[in-house]
Amino acid sequence: MELIGKITAICVAAALLALVVKKGTPEIALALSLATVAVGLLALSDTLGELETLFRGLREESGLPEGWFSPLYKTVAIAIVVRIGGDLCRDAGERALAGVVETAGAVCALAAAVPLLRSVLRLILELMK
Repeated sequence: MELIGKITAICVAAALLALVVKKGTPEIALALSLATVAVGLLALSDTLGELETLFRGLREESGLPEGWFSPLYKTVAIAIVVRIGGDLCRDAGERALAGVVETAGAVCALAAAVPLLRSVLRLILELMK
């Protein structure tokens, strides 16, 4: 809970500063937003490492193949990148580019999920025999 409070405070402060700076130099406001995103993601690195360890342990305990979990990790990562990228494009006033980022993210997420879908389909077919 402490981490989210710090990240929220940093982001709100940066947003207020970006509002002030945007009137004179919108490029600097966008750069400030990008830097704040980087700081926020870096602040999450330890927590993400803990989650990775937890999920790795769950996968090992379940006995399921790693190939079933990898697409899930990739899809979550794609969703995070798309969310941030789309919002940054919108902040820059480029709604069309945000739409492209989001469409590309949906296609990439589906592509990342294909191995999992194939595995599930094979399992279903084996159970039907």
